[in-house]
Amino acid sequence: MADRATILHADLDAFYASVEQLLDPSLCNKPMAVGSGVVLAASYEAKAFGVSGGMSTRRAKELCPHLIMVGGHFSEYQRLGDAAIGIMKDFTPHVERISIDEAFLDVAGSIHLLGSPTDIAITIRKRVKDELGLPVSVGIARTKHLAKIASQVAKPDGLLFVPADRELEFLHPLPVELMWGVGPVTKARLAEMGVRTIGELAEAPGTSLERLLGTAVGTKLGALAWNRDPRAIEQHQSVSSVSAQSALGRSSISDELIERTIRHLSDRVASRLRSKSKAGHTVTARVRFADLRSVTRSVTLPAAVSVTPIIAEVAQSLVRSALNDHPDVREISLLAVAVSRLVMESALQLELPLGLDGERTRPGSREGSSRWALDKAVDEVRRKFGKTSIGYASVVLDESRAVPDEFRELAEH
Repeated sequence: MADRATILHADLDAFYASVEQLLDPSLCNKPMAVGSGVVLAASYEAKAFGVSGGMSTRRAKELCPHLIMVGGHFSEYQRLGDAAIGIMKDFTPHVERISIDEAFLDVAGSIHLLGSPTDIAITIRKRVKDELGLPVSVGIARTKHLAKIASQVAKPDGLLFVPADRELEFLHPLPVELMWGVGPVTKARLAEMGVRTIGELAEAPGTSLERLLGTAVGTKLGALAWNRDPRAIEQHQSVSSVSAQSALGRSSISDELIERTIRHLSDRVASRLRSKSKAGHTVTARVRFADLRSVTRSVTLPAAVSVTPIIAEVAQSLVRSALNDHPDVREISLLAVAVSRLVMESALQLELPLGLDGERTRPGSREGSSRWALDKAVDEVRRKFGKTSIGYASVVLDESRAVPDEFRELAEH
């Protein structure tokens, strides 16, 4: 079956906006967006005016004066996203969910019972529409990369099958930004060397791509441009780490920016760890510079941690170490924090007061246990009154730019 197109990529169209239109039919066929201060998602009617996710509300309304902004119903996003994945699992057990609203399916083993991959895709689309009221686009191809591109080309509310013997004929005329991992910055850098289509990328010298984008990214994109993608469907993905990241545009480096952002990311990571009764031994921080170079630093602690201030202080130290090694860097575009080597932690293991060094970053010390107790109190307040009811003052972000944590968590999951 390896030479047959049996991989499906199913993607719910404009998912968050489509859910809002489903909940409030008066929004149907109107330009609308989800968010406050920042556009989290836009309907196709709004996208026609140039409105897109991540755009400020002010800019969106300049482009579309009649734009309707609504708040998010995050529990409904989760419920309907889960229901759509459940429908897909009725057709094959080989389902890899990659976000709240999209998944890969391998239907090679279902063909003899349920018909061709196209027949299966047609039935999935009909059931999602009939049972949930939501549009879903499906791409069918021999590889995951090509199936995902096919679903994008099929949007909105469409289906596209790419035969195995016509892959490059379909792929190469398409714009490079349809490739997985090619964002606006990478697109602009490729354009500087005259690369605007996937075919032009395929013909570009590998050394040029690696010099422009880095060895890993350049090699990967070069292979994908020829549809060389050996990845199989991964059904069971054990959670080995918890992470969060924040895109910063092109931001000048400052202590205030680093502290505020790292504290916010650490709060998200730590609260998710505690909600699962887990802690981790390894803290990792990643810094991406404005020129797309990235630096990662990690440290493994003797005791597993899930305490927000401890993770934040360790991560800040790692970020400063990374920046000290690159004194020429003036701007950064992303910060990320991760905790790995996870263990179960239903209760805190206290230490004897021996006066050891590093008490602030040891969760079982007197100060560490006080911090852990404070975090648990914060968790309880948030459980009763909502995630925005309480937080560390140093991580309260400008509300006009902040993205709700519920939306972040849906996207990250």
